[in-house]
Amino acid sequence: MDEKKLTIGRHEFSSRLLLGTGKYRSNGEMVKALEASGTECVTVAVRRVDLNDKSDKSFLNHIDRRRYKILPNTAACYTADDAVRTALLAREAGMSDMVKLEVIGDEKTLYPDLSALLEATKILVKEGFTVLPYTSDDLITALRLQDAGAACVMPLGSPIGSGMGLLNPTNIKIIIDRMKVPVIVDAGVGTASDAAIAMELGADGILMNTGIALAEDSARMARAMKLACEAGRDAYLAGRMAKKPYASPSSPTAGKVGG
Repeated sequence: MDEKKLTIGRHEFSSRLLLGTGKYRSNGEMVKALEASGTECVTVAVRRVDLNDKSDKSFLNHIDRRRYKILPNTAACYTADDAVRTALLAREAGMSDMVKLEVIGDEKTLYPDLSALLEATKILVKEGFTVLPYTSDDLITALRLQDAGAACVMPLGSPIGSGMGLLNPTNIKIIIDRMKVPVIVDAGVGTASDAAIAMELGADGILMNTGIALAEDSARMARAMKLACEAGRDAYLAGRMAKKPYASPSSPTAGKVGG
């Protein structure tokens, strides 16, 4: 597997940054942000878009299908049945066989319903979908989703749209260390340092929306997120130095040359 590529099921991407399409102030602003981010995959909330609207008012018609792969998501679904039905509708509409699977369990926090999420994952995998489930930072659930055939797992960094960054880096790292499928941090990334931290932990990618869409300059923030993902990935692959409790001279008298 090419370490430079993000591989999710049979789909391969050069960019490790996946972007949402909601909350932008205009369609034009969204287009500029997508371009600046370097992303190749954008999510669309199926239940929040009119699939029959072919006018310029529909943001869906401003997304270049030749440039971006559409990743339909089941946002606003609160049962496994609703999520499965929404995914099937998206595929029938020609959007994709990929699906970002959300089954919300709590309206205020938007935390996932883990049992319903697992149920829906099993059904959609049998239906031939490439399933990307949005989940909590719970290792056991992540392992069960992987066993159910999920193409990746997408643990939240913090609540959706909160911009609080990674509140749970230890749990995220544990999931990363145990998974055989890609781990994509989803939800809560607010600024570039949040994305870099997630990638330095070993995350395979980042999916985000609000941190870019609600920035004062969305396109500039999108570019910052792109660079943060790349820098974080390089730092992870480089292998950071070990942390030490005491100072160590940068120009030792013996050992390695330079300083």
